[in-house]
Amino acid sequence: MILPAACVLYTQDPDFVRRTRAFLRGLTPFRHVDQADRLDAVLQQNSPALLLLDLRARESRDLLAQVQAEWPNVLMIGFGMLRSDPLREAEQAGIYAVDEVDLERRHFQALVGRALDHLRVLEDNRALRAEATRVPALSNSRALEPAPESSGPAPSILRFPRVFRRFENTEMLVNSVVEGLADAAMVTRVGMFFRRAAGESYRLIAGLRCLPESYELEYRERGPLVRWFELHAHLICRAHLAQTPDHAQRELLRRALDSVGAEVIVPLHVRRRISGWLFFGHRLTGQPFDYQSLEALMILGDHVSTALENALLNEEVTLQKTLAETLLTAIPPGIIASDEDAIIRWCNPTAESILGLAAADVLNKPIEFAGSHIASILRETLESTVQLPPKQWIDPHNRRSLSVQTRRLIHAQKPLGAVAVIQDRTPEESLRQKQELLDRAAFWTDLAASMSHEVRNPLVAIKTFAQLLPERFDDADFRRDFNEIVVQEIDRLDLIITQINNFAHPPELNFKSIDLRAPMKKAVELVRARSARNGFSLETTFPDDLPRVLGDETALTEVFAHLVANAAEATHGQAKAKITLSAQPVRDGDHTSGVVVTVRDNGTGIAADLRDKIFSPFCTTKARGMGLGLPIVKRTVFDHNGRVDIASDPHGTSVSVLLPVVENGA
Repeated sequence: MILPAACVLYTQDPDFVRRTRAFLRGLTPFRHVDQADRLDAVLQQNSPALLLLDLRARESRDLLAQVQAEWPNVLMIGFGMLRSDPLREAEQAGIYAVDEVDLERRHFQALVGRALDHLRVLEDNRALRAEATRVPALSNSRALEPAPESSGPAPSILRFPRVFRRFENTEMLVNSVVEGLADAAMVTRVGMFFRRAAGESYRLIAGLRCLPESYELEYRERGPLVRWFELHAHLICRAHLAQTPDHAQRELLRRALDSVGAEVIVPLHVRRRISGWLFFGHRLTGQPFDYQSLEALMILGDHVSTALENALLNEEVTLQKTLAETLLTAIPPGIIASDEDAIIRWCNPTAESILGLAAADVLNKPIEFAGSHIASILRETLESTVQLPPKQWIDPHNRRSLSVQTRRLIHAQKPLGAVAVIQDRTPEESLRQKQELLDRAAFWTDLAASMSHEVRNPLVAIKTFAQLLPERFDDADFRRDFNEIVVQEIDRLDLIITQINNFAHPPELNFKSIDLRAPMKKAVELVRARSARNGFSLETTFPDDLPRVLGDETALTEVFAHLVANAAEATHGQAKAKITLSAQPVRDGDHTSGVVVTVRDNGTGIAADLRDKIFSPFCTTKARGMGLGLPIVKRTVFDHNGRVDIASDPHGTSVSVLLPVVENGA
């Protein structure tokens, strides 16, 4: 559980810093120093350490001699230009190693790894020697006994609660807490390491007279120091380190104290987890901390933990409240909420605009102040035990078309009131009416154009024969041709009228449970009979395990027949025309939700400018026809609660009809 020795790099070369940071990432803690007067403080915080000394940097020669003289626990590696004087001087000084600056990653990591291993061996030997002298001293001393008398005044807990005021955010609170702790504990230095959320690292978020390097420290969520706090759950005191029998733990705690220049570290527990810790420097009196003072510091830590937990909860509640209010204010529908006593507790700006009222005039007043319609709907909701359907009406004052949907507000089976969601349908109604007018105008325009084209041709033929009849009445062949052609053209006119009538007045569907293979087979026979002169090749795939659907067999036969006929026309004249009609079940996990019938051809596809119009009435590319086939197909499938999808490209077209299956085999 011991912390690995840190690597401290002294250089003014940013590129060297970047490469070293990248090489050492995940290997050992890394610190960078670019000012000679700060190196001593950093080494004090991180001793024992491995010092990577850039021999090209300013004052590097002086620092080399100073570190060798004052820091026996620091191992040094010098980096410089190959065959340069500083490099030779460092080598002659007897430091651990020297090498050139531009080392490649593998060589650099191997060098640092060997140095860290060597430093660890030195520390182990030093610890063994310390243990040999420590054990006899402990056996003859009473160091483990608490001091019978106080060595100075204990921290005044009564002076601390005044910092527990309500602050707008946690940052303001912790800054006030740190100042209050310094005053209450009468110490020279106070700091707080903290993390806000799980997964984050512990960082110094507030401090008083802390070392500048302390703000760069970062402790991982599952680091050795955090695990030690979780296991032992008590403070760390420098004066009591000698009582820690395990050398690794003792070294861990000593480094934690040295890193921030502290004498005592007190853990903080928020929401039953280690959320951070407080550290305290020397007392203002210069006297050591006695047991009474340490107990007072633990009590102060408990107060701080409570304050932080309350502050975090307050921040969370404030954030949730702000988000909820912002959401309710920003959403398009109007919102009016009442409590169980039918008193209005919330009214957003949209509701004010729709109902023509001011929130200040209706809040905390009976719901009748929001209008009779809203009041009656909300009171009915408060008294009802079932969900009520939406209601619509025209407001008599502003002639708006309004729709209101209400819901009961219940939390943990406790009724809290009711809410009304108000939507202004006026723009939608206006747009819908305009669209209906446009669609109706477009429909009649397309109908007139299609009728004039389809009806004119038969009438022209009939008129021509009628004009020739007086002159060629005695011609038997002419009378025979006249009879055949006129009857054909009249039948054609009758077919046009029948198509329009079927589109305007669709026949009533007779729904029952059917096997889709039957209408698909009938559709194939029907298309073959209608297209006997043209002829076409069709492949069918009808699985035996198709689930049954609820539908009208005659209507579905016409749907599939029309789709197959369209595919035959799309491939007419092609050398290798191919049409497939297939069906397969649609699985939704272990549940079969529907059956999809697909008609696929390898024709030239649908033109891009027609893909969005193919389901519109009177849209057709045929020389003859009203363009009502696909609209009738779509409407029939829609009446079966199904869906039609078309995918088309220059290599062919695929039309899929999705129909829901019969529930529970009914």
